[in-house]
Amino acid sequence: MRLPGLGGWSEDPLWSYVYPWLVDHEPVGPLAWRLGTGSDLSLLHDAAAELGTLPAGARVLDVPTGSGVALRGVRPGQGLDVVVADISATMLRRATATARRLGVADQVTPAVTDVASMPFADGSFDLVVSFTGLHCFPDPRRAIQEMVRVLAPGGVITGSSIFTDTGRRYELLRRSGTRAGILGPMCTSTEARTWLLEAGCDVVELTLHGALGYFRATRQPGREATA
Repeated sequence: MRLPGLGGWSEDPLWSYVYPWLVDHEPVGPLAWRLGTGSDLSLLHDAAAELGTLPAGARVLDVPTGSGVALRGVRPGQGLDVVVADISATMLRRATATARRLGVADQVTPAVTDVASMPFADGSFDLVVSFTGLHCFPDPRRAIQEMVRVLAPGGVITGSSIFTDTGRRYELLRRSGTRAGILGPMCTSTEARTWLLEAGCDVVELTLHGALGYFRATRQPGREATA
């Protein structure tokens, strides 16, 4: 049963407004984030900052982009090619609005995309980011397979997710998110690590922090990604 008034991702859920507000508003946002998730919002900012280190011409996929939180790492005039992908056209409109506000719209292309079957060629991107997104997907294993498939050999996939093996303290968060329609079946951090390796990554780093885990992995050169 879905909680009334919150909406799922096919609609325009309340959480899609709350989340970017928390990211942008010091000091209230980080405090509320820590109270709700037990995690440090600066970890998200640090992860997004990796986009700002890429050279001109690098291709980035942000999926699901939501309202474009990852775009805070892109620098104006950097010369990236950033594809912001989401199953929701409403989210994409909000992401492009974020890109305009940050002065990076010339580097951003929106794409209505189902992560389970993305219309991008193998090895298309140098960096794939998925911040607080893996837990939203109906099939997180398939999502990981697809995200690694479109990653170039030697490229990096990075992101964060709510995982199911972070303790009973966060069970209410997971249950309420599922009832609200904003969380999918989710997975354990061990499953995510295993699926990244199976999909063709090596050097998988995954650190739990509160209800969330932050992961970073490299697509292994010379190895075909699993379909």
